Amino acid sequence: MVTVEDMANQLLSTRAGDSTRRVGKNWAANFVKRRLELQTHPDLIQKWFQLIQAIKAKYGIADNDIYNFDETGFAMGIISTTTVVTGAEMRDKAKLAQPGNREWATVIQGIGAEGWAVPPFIVLAGQHHLASWYTETNLPNDWAITLSDNGWTTNEVAVEWLKHFNQFTARRCISDYRLLVLDGHKSHHSAAFELYCQEHKIITVCMPPHSSHLLQPLDIGCFGPLKQAYSRQVEDLMRAHVNHISKLEFLSGFHRAFTAAITPKNIRSSFAGAGIVPYDPDRVLLKLDVQLPASTPINSRPSTANAATTWTTKTPMNPSEAGLQSELIKNQIIQHQDSSPTSLLAAVDQFTKGTQTIMHQLALIRAENTTLRTANEVLSKRRQAKRRRIQHGGTLTIHQAGEILDDNAVAQRNGSVAVKPVFLLGWGVEVFRSLNCSC
Repeated sequence: MVTVEDMANQLLSTRAGDSTRRVGKNWAANFVKRRLELQTHPDLIQKWFQLIQAIKAKYGIADNDIYNFDETGFAMGIISTTTVVTGAEMRDKAKLAQPGNREWATVIQGIGAEGWAVPPFIVLAGQHHLASWYTETNLPNDWAITLSDNGWTTNEVAVEWLKHFNQFTARRCISDYRLLVLDGHKSHHSAAFELYCQEHKIITVCMPPHSSHLLQPLDIGCFGPLKQAYSRQVEDLMRAHVNHISKLEFLSGFHRAFTAAITPKNIRSSFAGAGIVPYDPDRVLLKLDVQLPASTPINSRPSTANAATTWTTKTPMNPSEAGLQSELIKNQIIQHQDSSPTSLLAAVDQFTKGTQTIMHQLALIRAENTTLRTANEVLSKRRQAKRRRIQHGGTLTIHQAGEILDDNAVAQRNGSVAVKPVFLLGWGVEVFRSLNCSC
């Protein structure tokens, strides 16, 4: 997913004629500060917080019944290349793959102020659910997958997510009503969406324009770590020369990224950072006056000389320890030899260099071995996975898909050709319970 900062980096590098040029870490905040049309007036923010308090008081909504939801997108498909640093022997292969934009997936995510995440609702492009999505990815049973023509959210998909949200939050309610903070996307305000909210006591409150970076918990502390964690998953595959990210790799990688990033601690911090729970408008209002962070000393680590004085001789286990061991040996030689120790010191330096080289190579080999094992597992699953269709359209949780697959297996053993309709999350979809159906 290309961000505004990515585009700014591209423009800067083109203008400067230097592909390494990047904007500063405070560029985004300063950009918003310069562009008046992107700024949110403090009075508008203050009134929004007053609205939150008024809604909570009117409907008796407890903090634990406050939620936020939004979508975030992920690119899949063909991989492009960019230059990286390698050894001279790898000169012709000095490439690092990056995901292309041939296919798109959307994750609709909800989080609660108490630190709980609604099971993810994943939108994939396609017409049929494939068995491998559910059997080869180890996704939790309560996660849901739905389909759209292009992997994007539609009005209908948004309503399906709302039903998913209601299913998992209704039983957690402390109050009679739930408060759902959302943005102004048109799919969040369709007639069907608003009617379902009214019927199920879900009160929605829309953030002011250009304020999601200040008021939306997901944007403040969840989506950023999630994208970073997912990028690391993709990079591991790319370095192992996997040149295509399919739905199978996306689902597996996203699962690991979600587990690492969407934690109770991050969720609670996100609501606190938005000033919603605990209620603290000043957490946001003070951000409107952008202040540069206090500078910290660049060299805050202890020097090698100081570290060497506390080093106790032992077998070095990494390059840093090998260097400390070398310094200790050289100091001992100087203290106990009257003659010039130059030759001995040179020999120790050579030993150190060789030791460090070997340790570096070993670390690289171990890392490469790990990535190659991962890539081998991915490719093995891809080769073994059959494009078995289990449902046309609609929405399935992992648990529901498992039941369908189990029923199919039983029906196949019994030679059954029955067709049985099931209704999933409000969608009447005919599901073929037998793989050998002759209908």
